[in-house]
Amino acid sequence: MINSKICDLLGITYPIFQGAMAWISDAQLAAAVSNAGGLGIIAGGNAPVEYVREQIHAARHLTDKPFGVNVMLMSPHAPAIAEMLSDEKVPVITTGAGSPAPYMSSWLEAGSAVIPVVPSSGIAKVVERLGASAVVAEGGESGGHVGDLTTMALIPQVRDAVSIPVLAAGGIGDGRGFAAALMLGADGVQMGTRFLVAEENSIHPTYKAKILAAKDIDTIATGKRLGHPVRSLKTTFSKSFFAKEYDSSITDEELEKLGEGALRLAAHDGDEEAGCFMAGQIAGLVRAEQTAEQIITEIIGEAEALLRKAPSWVV
Repeated sequence: MINSKICDLLGITYPIFQGAMAWISDAQLAAAVSNAGGLGIIAGGNAPVEYVREQIHAARHLTDKPFGVNVMLMSPHAPAIAEMLSDEKVPVITTGAGSPAPYMSSWLEAGSAVIPVVPSSGIAKVVERLGASAVVAEGGESGGHVGDLTTMALIPQVRDAVSIPVLAAGGIGDGRGFAAALMLGADGVQMGTRFLVAEENSIHPTYKAKILAAKDIDTIATGKRLGHPVRSLKTTFSKSFFAKEYDSSITDEELEKLGEGALRLAAHDGDEEAGCFMAGQIAGLVRAEQTAEQIITEIIGEAEALLRKAPSWVV
């Protein structure tokens, strides 16, 4: 059985986090992942504080296992959500899109484990000094907001930079990716795209169908001009957005406006014209809709089989 420091730290069975996907990762999905032995995470995204509070309360009715909440720090609701998380004493808080420094002391005093998502070893060292319990090092292969470094290059450098546990994210969707992450020095993994097709995921059926039909070359990164690139499936919307990035007659403000609400249109409405179907490069390996438990069990089984063969490489 695979076990790591992150399991002991958080009280989970398997070192697998479910990625926080805005307007997608709700209480139902998070609870299913936690009940299956991983760490389910509710996504705050740009949602108001009361929505996030409702999801926390719903998750507590659906599971007695640890779960987390992700705070997107660039959200206008982030300060209110941060305060609410301290009041609710959420077991695990993950963060992205900004510095968690203003909220760390409050969260730590509330007894939460704080695990920021980081794109570089430098930022990993900063959050470790702030008191982070672990970090999620996320490579540019992932879906949603992405950095420049690949997972292969990022994980060993973050591992060498910090002493706290490291979770690998980006381009991981099966037992091979899980085993590889451990060999790179990670203590576990975070996956988003694989859980897009979980049966407990309530996104629009069109979104799931697009993931299941995707090939290895079917994602694109847009928004580099704006300084916060996003990886999604190639669709009418994403290809049009990409083209407009190179149109000097379109201002940055107009470009930002084009992307507003596009993820929600994909997740809730399955809008194939105006929706942004965020997904990682691993989408081409996602071939079937399964329960969260089946996904985790399959990945752990694949990884264990591979790791048992590791001595055969050493003579």
